[in-house]
Amino acid sequence: MLIKSLITARGGSKSVPKKNIIPLKGKPLISYSILASLESNVSETWVSTEDKEIKKISMKWGAKVIDRPKEFATDTILNEPSLIQFADQEKFDLLVFIQPTGPFITSKYINEGINMMISGNYDSVFTATKKHWVPTWDKNINPIEWDIYSRPRRQDRDEYYEETGMFYITSKERLLNTGIRYSGKIGIVKIPSYDSLQIDSREDLELIEKIIS
Repeated sequence: MLIKSLITARGGSKSVPKKNIIPLKGKPLISYSILASLESNVSETWVSTEDKEIKKISMKWGAKVIDRPKEFATDTILNEPSLIQFADQEKFDLLVFIQPTGPFITSKYINEGINMMISGNYDSVFTATKKHWVPTWDKNINPIEWDIYSRPRRQDRDEYYEETGMFYITSKERLLNTGIRYSGKIGIVKIPSYDSLQIDSREDLELIEKIIS
């Protein structure tokens, strides 16, 4: 079975400029994803980017690069067009789609997802972490799906899973047939909360810098 990974890394992040290659403990952020993929059971590790600097750094750390059309690298577009572009150009059976914002990604997690797919029990898998209910409020300070006069206890609400965004795995056939990253019978690679952190904002970056300093 031919398994390839694709790390999507556009250069135009506004929340943290050049986020995907920002230095984190002496290494560019994207290198954590590249190294985890290279150390896993993936046959080839690729980066999809429109940015020349990200391309140069990705190749330096051992990844192959596919040039991402600029229209696939805007703030409003999802990653699916880049995944489909890759599927149209490359031969593989399974695709590990990695988002390079999780520095705690490991080859162990990737291999766990791959083994779940190889077992034949799942059509797609993704990483998620278990969460407990907490009171949430909208921007107008209104409770979301709970009542302040009848506040539930945490243990009275079911636990749930939240996507970490670390990686997703699906087959080439399903990707091309559905156009989305997961479909069919979906499984979860359970990530502990301490490894599920992603850098999506300046505050996320500052927190993770404190954790790994």
